[in-house]
Amino acid sequence: MRICVFCGSKVGVAPAYREAARAFARTLVAAECEVVYGGGSVGLMGVLADAALEAGGRVIGVIPRKLATTELMHPRVKPMYVTETMHERKAKMAELSDAFVALPGGFGTFEEFFEVVTWAQLRFHHKPVGVLNVAGYFDPLVRLIDHAVQEGFIKPKHRELVLIEERAERLIDQLRRIVQARRDATLPADDLKIIG
Repeated sequence: MRICVFCGSKVGVAPAYREAARAFARTLVAAECEVVYGGGSVGLMGVLADAALEAGGRVIGVIPRKLATTELMHPRVKPMYVTETMHERKAKMAELSDAFVALPGGFGTFEEFFEVVTWAQLRFHHKPVGVLNVAGYFDPLVRLIDHAVQEGFIKPKHRELVLIEERAERLIDQLRRIVQARRDATLPADDLKIIG
């Protein structure tokens, strides 16, 4: 299974963010998942890629040519896809991946996360989307999403498209079960629910 990870080009203030990116990378490799990410060597992106490579995992990078210098394209990640635009970058990451996970990050991470959730809502893909809620980082975002549901802007069934977890192993297990069920065609995409 290939998991696309969206995360910051900065490491953030709390040491917990950096350690969570390292631990998540190691957990992905231990679960025999390949990592698809934004191709940079800085911030949590770099931490994630370095940890996955050190654990013997396969890492696939996708980076726009314009950001290859500012985000410092990772020299050890192979394959590395270089795109001309951000739109092409996101489309390529989605094409390569079976599931998506957001780690802490800024505007870019939020935008990538919400785009793949929107694509799922509109049925442009049926791939699961998760959030690793490190040290409560995404609590305000979860409250905003739930507020939008309460105010009638997001249907409750679409709220269920977003898996929120604090434990990496549990999140990966949930993503794997959804991916496998859809591959086996044992359940229609709309009927998949995470129980427990």
